[in-house]
Amino acid sequence: MALSGIEIFKYLPRTNCGKCGVPTCLAFAMSLAAGKAELSACPFVTAESKAKLEEASAPPIRPITISTGNKTLKVGGETVLFRHEKRFENPPGLAITISDTMPEAEIDRRLKALKFYTYNRVGATLRPELVALKYESGNPETYASLASRAKAETDAGIILLCKAVDGIVAAANACSERKPVLCAITESNLDLLAPIAVDYKLPVVARSESLDGLAELTDRLVKLGIKDIILDSGARNIKSALADQVALRRLALLKKFRLLGYPTIAFPGEMTDNPLKEALIASIMVAKYAGIIVLSDFRGETLFPLLVARMNLFSDPQRPQATAEGIYEINGPDENSPVAITCNFSLTYFIVSGEIENTRMPAHLLIKDTEGLSVMTAWAAGKFGADNIGGFVKKSGIADRIKHRKIIIPGYIAQESGGLEEQLPGWEIMVGPREAAHLLSYLKSNWK
Repeated sequence: MALSGIEIFKYLPRTNCGKCGVPTCLAFAMSLAAGKAELSACPFVTAESKAKLEEASAPPIRPITISTGNKTLKVGGETVLFRHEKRFENPPGLAITISDTMPEAEIDRRLKALKFYTYNRVGATLRPELVALKYESGNPETYASLASRAKAETDAGIILLCKAVDGIVAAANACSERKPVLCAITESNLDLLAPIAVDYKLPVVARSESLDGLAELTDRLVKLGIKDIILDSGARNIKSALADQVALRRLALLKKFRLLGYPTIAFPGEMTDNPLKEALIASIMVAKYAGIIVLSDFRGETLFPLLVARMNLFSDPQRPQATAEGIYEINGPDENSPVAITCNFSLTYFIVSGEIENTRMPAHLLIKDTEGLSVMTAWAAGKFGADNIGGFVKKSGIADRIKHRKIIIPGYIAQESGGLEEQLPGWEIMVGPREAAHLLSYLKSNWK
């Protein structure tokens, strides 16, 4: 942010009313400066101060909202070059390409792929969000029909890969509620396509072969009233694309060059015909620094790693990844199956659940919320001891699912077994191994 907390404080009403959610205006100003609060939370800020603060506090890369069926996809809004400095804000959207000349069966498969490739990991739903519709038939009605199907059969945001006025108008009319992204406006077609973007209030992709050309193009678009802009440097090889992505981010963040302060779009599918190489290029674009990544097609073996990489890169490095608290059923357990408990640090969960799966023994795995801390760290912090484990077991509902009263705790907190026996009268507290790799031999030896 351009202003410090003290500078922001000067524009606030300084009533210390607490209605913003923090006790003092100074604390609120510090939260604003850190990007942890919204100015709208203050009910008494004047219109003049609000205008000044919003302009000063706007992120150097404009956030762009793309409409989807169920929710919006936000790209841009980034404030740092490197994730360890703070965090990356908005994950890039992933798009599948569909041409209006493809056979009906292929179009149907690709539209269904947007829902088919949905994964649940660490309590989060991972899936692609966008569909890029390519106008190749030369028939506006055919293109409009494809846009209509994309709107009706998916909840994805829509990108119109089209430079023809008749095609864009037809498709925009067919899916106007979804506010599709118009891709792409260039220096040569600006006078033809910009009025359509203005009339339909569409976000646009600005494309130029040089960064200077991009700056001139965005300047003209802004003067026409188009503010939701996505940048395409035109590079279609990995070396040039990566160089342009880094240059655009640095110009926006370090030089505060507003004309290039917009999210970007990359086209790995146009850089290679090799699916694995395309995925590799896409992974580079996830890290450096595309806001939208358009793929030629979706394949489970390449899309899933991209989704996981995106999730990991756009998590907060200051907060550990955590699994949702609850009961996880592994290998189809029944009322006689063993019950184990561990913390909700994601790595711990995946290791323990994986080892239980490998035993092929049905089991209930209780995950206790320890704020993402590992077993020993959570125990040392007082978040994974007898009192809070006992309370969690009682309220979890596991007692209603099993006939026995046995629970396996990690060997690293064996010293809590006595306290747990007091917290859970009638339960047998079994001390498991320290390492998850020893669960197989432990369960075979100790569970009958």
